[in-house]
Amino acid sequence: MLARILIILLAFATGASAQPNPDWTTPFPPHRVIGNVYYVGSRDLASYLITTPEGDILINSNLETSPPQIEKSVEQLGFKFSDVKILLISHAHFDHDAGSARIKQMTHANYMVMDGDVSVVESGGKTDFQYGNSKDKEAHYPPAKVDRILHDGDEVRLGGVVLVAHKTAGHTKGCTTWTMTVGDKGKNYNVVIVGSPNVNPGYKLVNNPTYPQIAQDYEQTFRVLKALPCDVFLGAHGGYYDMRAKYARLKSGGANPFIDPAGYKAYVADREQAFEEELKKQEDGK
Repeated sequence: MLARILIILLAFATGASAQPNPDWTTPFPPHRVIGNVYYVGSRDLASYLITTPEGDILINSNLETSPPQIEKSVEQLGFKFSDVKILLISHAHFDHDAGSARIKQMTHANYMVMDGDVSVVESGGKTDFQYGNSKDKEAHYPPAKVDRILHDGDEVRLGGVVLVAHKTAGHTKGCTTWTMTVGDKGKNYNVVIVGSPNVNPGYKLVNNPTYPQIAQDYEQTFRVLKALPCDVFLGAHGGYYDMRAKYARLKSGGANPFIDPAGYKAYVADREQAFEEELKKQEDGK
């Protein structure tokens, strides 16, 4: 797991100065995760479709080039892309929200974003505390108007589905972890879609003038994540929860591999340890 996380972090850090990460652009078979939750992202950039009788919810628009791939995946599953009524994101980085303006144009969905990320989304990445002044072209993207500003604990409701927005800041100022309860085969499951608890290369955790409370926000994020009940572990990147390996197991039959409370706890513990080690290193001036 750690190797996959490092690849994700390094891919973001290199941005447009390197060749695009093929795992971000290569299509992956769309599939049902559990209940009315479906995966419609690429080989690593996760996008989720949550279906309801009154229209659908899409989480993450991914890259600026991703909307056609997401649309194709949605329609391969037998759903209509035009039925997407609400667009959400995990956080305001180009690999998760650069396609939002296009998806709004295609579907007329209402775009709902956590308060700390609104200015970044509406500026096309230019107000991001770390990448706002980046020379990498991909760090900036078409701005998109936010239709509803979310706050910690807000609910997003559609067709009987209730998603709760948990502010898990640090990675971005409005990074959002989504939770919902899903029924499947007569049982209810707690689904957690992790925004991101990762400390990207170059993040300044001590005396950061553009984000003074960054370390405190990360610490609060880990308190939140550790308190969430989780049966089904998902995240903004497939690599967070070993999506490809679990999908292979799903295809072979047997128990649903996405039901993985132990994997969730291990992932959060691993990321908290990585944060604490980086914070100590920076506090010691190493």
